[in-house]
Amino acid sequence: MKKAVLLFLLLLSVFLIPVSGVKADKKIERQVMKLLKNEVIAQADKLLVEKPVTITSFVCKRSAGGIHDFYSEGDYWWPDPANPEGPYIQRDGMTNPENFVDHRKAMIRLSQIVGSLASAYKITGDEKYVKQAFVHLRTWFVDTATRMNPSLLYSQAIKGRFTGRGVGIIDTIQLMEVAQGIIAMGQAKCIDKQLLNAIKSWFADYLQWLMTHQYGKDEMNAKNNHGTCWVMQAASFAKLTGNNEILDFCRKRYKEALLPDQMGPDGSFPQEIRRTKPYGYSLFNLDAMTMVCLILSDKDNDLWNFQTSDGKSIRNGIEFLYPYVSDKSKWPYKKDVMYWDDWPVAHPFLLFGANQFNVMPWFKTWSSLDHFPKVEEVVRNLPVRNPLIWFN
Repeated sequence: MKKAVLLFLLLLSVFLIPVSGVKADKKIERQVMKLLKNEVIAQADKLLVEKPVTITSFVCKRSAGGIHDFYSEGDYWWPDPANPEGPYIQRDGMTNPENFVDHRKAMIRLSQIVGSLASAYKITGDEKYVKQAFVHLRTWFVDTATRMNPSLLYSQAIKGRFTGRGVGIIDTIQLMEVAQGIIAMGQAKCIDKQLLNAIKSWFADYLQWLMTHQYGKDEMNAKNNHGTCWVMQAASFAKLTGNNEILDFCRKRYKEALLPDQMGPDGSFPQEIRRTKPYGYSLFNLDAMTMVCLILSDKDNDLWNFQTSDGKSIRNGIEFLYPYVSDKSKWPYKKDVMYWDDWPVAHPFLLFGANQFNVMPWFKTWSSLDHFPKVEEVVRNLPVRNPLIWFN
């Protein structure tokens, strides 16, 4: 009898161990749905009457591209007081409110709309949310009069210096929840398959551009959050388009570049800490690296529990930063030069880390933070704002 009990307990422990890519326990997902349900549905219902607005609605004369080309200007670049009409100069961490960011705002709006509608569909099963989401998706990625070109040649330009830069690729992190929203809605009966294929074709073309253009290569090789966000985007778009070759490439980048090159022995990100906004950048990079693990892990690939030869892992990163999220006053480094008071919010590394490793204090902290931030800088640097669509 004693042996039978021990065998039962052993088998139970095996089945309770979280396995990457397997829905072993949906307890946290149910709690997230309960917590967010009313607000998500209320927001989605308001969006049912919203009209699409794409980048073709905003024209900047300083752009070297055309009406269908995404354009933005580097946030931390300002007129030179000694030469006001000359090339801009950098003030790291200090956002210039006069720079053109209307295309970025339009893309954030699209991300919020698709993410909210996809979340409401997941909660209710009502396809009215899917139909409305695809109105926006058609306008952005298919209709010839309003679609965006699948490239980023003119992003984060600098007056007098560059018409576009590889670092500008970070602007399209806002398309991640568009891609994931499409996946979450993918089985809805109302979807026009031809339209869906056309949208996926746009993402495939953009992914190809990210892999082959020099801007994409430069961004992929960045040693800080830009390199992380390249992998996060490429993984997201490869997942949507079913590109297994690029998914494997991204897994290799995480194991051989992101984790070993960016994380310190203590789990921190030294390249982010040395910036003028070390707290915000550390949160941002950990969010991105966590999403890389979430997107790329499945039953055959476990990035959650992957460790480098010297013991670095995503769990190390969460364990390092968590104490400064639960109590920001303990932060041992300098304060951010801007937006210090607006962080932290409901960061995905807290939620998905808690879900993966069954660390309930992380989830409790996530639950207590702001899930619907309004500050523009926070929204821009929180590309995962609709957690429900990321659960399998």
